[in-house]
Amino acid sequence: MLKKITQPLVMPYWWQDLLMAIPRIVCGYLLAVDFGASKFGVPWSPADKNLGLFEVVFWFPEDVKAYGGIFAMFPGFFAWMGAFSEAVGGVFLVLGLQTRLFSFLVVCTMMVAVFIQQINNGLWGMLGGMGFLWVAIYTLIIGSGRFGLDYLITKKQFTHAK
Repeated sequence: MLKKITQPLVMPYWWQDLLMAIPRIVCGYLLAVDFGASKFGVPWSPADKNLGLFEVVFWFPEDVKAYGGIFAMFPGFFAWMGAFSEAVGGVFLVLGLQTRLFSFLVVCTMMVAVFIQQINNGLWGMLGGMGFLWVAIYTLIIGSGRFGLDYLITKKQFTHAK
């Protein structure tokens, strides 16, 4: 089952895979370096955030709690998962490693961002989250393509399996 999740779909021509990789890499970079690192303690987090490794910024659980429902019951967990999916998931998307797994986490996070956090801010407020959501949906379906570590890992596995 892990092999099915990891093995990406490959387009007929290498340049098609390259074109499909560009949004994955750009969005992964932005999620990891800008969006996630400002909320989650990773080595590249801004120094002024004063975050320990894998620590969530102080205001984020309160923000999540305001969403109500299950988010109010477990704000620390959901804040940690959302920040993790952005900061760490973004790195995995850039690398094309376990692309579908981390795309799923990003899809969940961006659905909350779009349909719970930003829904009352109009289309422009939702647009950033929607962009990440769409990229995460297509990478959830196709995986990394041939420009990712998933492709190299599964290609090597299949070469030795034959």
